[in-house]
Amino acid sequence: MRIRVEHRTVYRYQPAAKSVLQVLRLTPRSHEGQNVVRWRVFAEADGEVQLRRGEDAFGNITQTAFVQGPVSELTLSVEGEVNTWDTQGVARGTLERFPPMAFLRGSPLTDPSPELEAFADGAGAGSDDVARLHRLMLAINAEIVFDPEPTHAATTAAEAFVLKRGVCQDFSHIFIAAARHLGFPARYVSGHLGREGEQVQQNAGHAWAEAYVADLGWVGFDCANGLSPTAEYVRVAVGLDYLGAAPVRGSRSGGGAEIMDVTLRVSHAALQSQA
Repeated sequence: MRIRVEHRTVYRYQPAAKSVLQVLRLTPRSHEGQNVVRWRVFAEADGEVQLRRGEDAFGNITQTAFVQGPVSELTLSVEGEVNTWDTQGVARGTLERFPPMAFLRGSPLTDPSPELEAFADGAGAGSDDVARLHRLMLAINAEIVFDPEPTHAATTAAEAFVLKRGVCQDFSHIFIAAARHLGFPARYVSGHLGREGEQVQQNAGHAWAEAYVADLGWVGFDCANGLSPTAEYVRVAVGLDYLGAAPVRGSRSGGGAEIMDVTLRVSHAALQSQA
């Protein structure tokens, strides 16, 4: 299927900032599960914008936007289409900069608590690796309630597990912490979910996790929805946790309050053309 993504983030600074630097991980790569048909990233501001394409340590495509102020408003826009295929959740043909074992490394956002480790031991018991990970995914889906109110970007896996509530970021961090505890390399994936037959306005992208299974490779697990990624998913960036795959992350010099407004629409190109 063909999925269309339109993403717009507007930053407003009151008073104006002296300068702004933003690193964007908003551009997907082609691999066996998806082919990027066209993709455009651009930036506008009340000052000259320098937008440079690069790659980070994980091989994610980046655009670095720098604006020399005064900057009162910065708009980052993405528009593109991706053809996708169902690979039963297995990510094949992806660019890999590190061996899988590197993703056994913990991070402050994914370090497990004793309670989370005990949960993982029970939910992930068994001898078949794929079955163990699917049981873990379904157990997390049943244990945690989707709720955007109590958590934020800095909420850890251990904190979200205590709350038993969170968003897709929290579900993913909990899975990653549990999978690593069980000995599986695991990582965070940011991207988009475009359900067939829907044209949905969103205020954030989607996130899920991948775990490495010997003789199979990297397999995706979307604990928030209780399934492995299908052709409805667009895979964009990976990292040890959210911070390594954040769609937009940056800093500024000077200025006062910062207001951010995000608009995201994910739809199927066929539906788009009929609308």
